[in-house]
Amino acid sequence: MNVETISPIRCLPPGLVALAGVLSLMLIAGPKSACADPVSELASFSIFDKVDLTQLAKSDVKTAHGPPMKNSRFLAVQSCYVVPGSPAQQMEALRRWNPAQHRELKVFLHSDLPSNPGPANFERLKDAPGNASVRSFVAATQKLGPDLQISKDEAKRFSVAAGGGGGVMPPGVVAFWTEVLTGRTKTFVSGGMTAQPPYDHAGPSVRASDEVNGLLRDQGKIRQQFSGLLGATGIGRGAGSLPAELYWELLDANDQGVVTLGASYNRGGAGGTYQSADVLYYASGGYYVALTLHQLWPVTVEGKPSTLVWRGDMISSAELGSLHGVERLGSESVMMKNITKAVTAFRRQSGGR
Repeated sequence: MNVETISPIRCLPPGLVALAGVLSLMLIAGPKSACADPVSELASFSIFDKVDLTQLAKSDVKTAHGPPMKNSRFLAVQSCYVVPGSPAQQMEALRRWNPAQHRELKVFLHSDLPSNPGPANFERLKDAPGNASVRSFVAATQKLGPDLQISKDEAKRFSVAAGGGGGVMPPGVVAFWTEVLTGRTKTFVSGGMTAQPPYDHAGPSVRASDEVNGLLRDQGKIRQQFSGLLGATGIGRGAGSLPAELYWELLDANDQGVVTLGASYNRGGAGGTYQSADVLYYASGGYYVALTLHQLWPVTVEGKPSTLVWRGDMISSAELGSLHGVERLGSESVMMKNITKAVTAFRRQSGGR
């Protein structure tokens, strides 16, 4: 997300996480749907204590600040909307969603990844557009700037001499990030988020798994609502039992190009409900980690099969930790605006509005 970051916060791709002593207690179960009334269930765990389905179906996405978080670098936003069609249809549309097709979302490259990725899976890096964000990303890489979120070991692999060359994305820069992204994806597949190298290249050690666990710890009702899904994915822990759909992106965060790695999960539950989780478990800058959760219920609006969608976005960013007062409110507003853009683009593409 940026303060324009939270442009990494996106609708789920076709594809920003144990809580030690917390997720370990969670049951590996399907999405909860014990409440016969989706509106009441929505109110039981979200910020939206009352919604009118008919009005919501006719309006834009409804977005609100999440509850306050204890850590100043954490931020959360919740959204809800209604779209035509069943939850299964909406989930399939979310899985096929490619934010790079919508310029306003500032995702320059998006590619799915196999479960055993190699360097060839990141070759599209050389096709990065020649805009200011990408140029700043290249410059930061060539200088091994302090804002780069890499490990000390990863930094040692970069050769200043090899990082030169012509083109928007010089061959040495492409080679460096290909190695970093390949290595981190393989580590995620084999060991989950806890196996990820820390961000410790130029500052205190930060681990993505700790950040996601902190985000969820501050959102008790949401954590409980998604306990089964989170337990099955292993988000914030090691590898889970539920397969992940992997991807990588090059996007804009605060006018800085950022490469990021993500994993998305979904599963159906009783009564035609669905839940999904999308975690951006690595970012080269802009934010530490981002998590997006979706809950989908089948509803009938004016006699037509429809889907009530709740979306929760959470992000951890060093920049947020330094913001106070009006600046922080401004950041929250930008995050809400970016999420609204993403949902609006998705609904337009999927025929929802």
